[in-house]
Amino acid sequence: MKLLTKEIERQLPPLGANENDPDPIAWVKFFTPDSNWTWYGMEYDPEKRIFFGLVHGFETEYGHFSLDELEQARGLLGLPVERDKFFTPTPASDLE
Repeated sequence: MKLLTKEIERQLPPLGANENDPDPIAWVKFFTPDSNWTWYGMEYDPEKRIFFGLVHGFETEYGHFSLDELEQARGLLGLPVERDKFFTPTPASDLE
């Protein structure tokens, strides 16, 4: 499965666009099916292939993450990261 489609990429605001938004929208959700990590993309730089968004892992925090790293990451059983095909854009306050 392709993690980032052109359609989703067009929807994502550029890095820094939500800097003053108290409740930014997550446009895409990635997850590991065999562990408890989830990444929500809220902004994206297509040249550097870097997202800014909310990450649920050991802790829940906002930060940058790389599409390249998501494509290479594997969960506990070796399964790759997937995109949630049924995810709809959601305010960050509904994800925390």
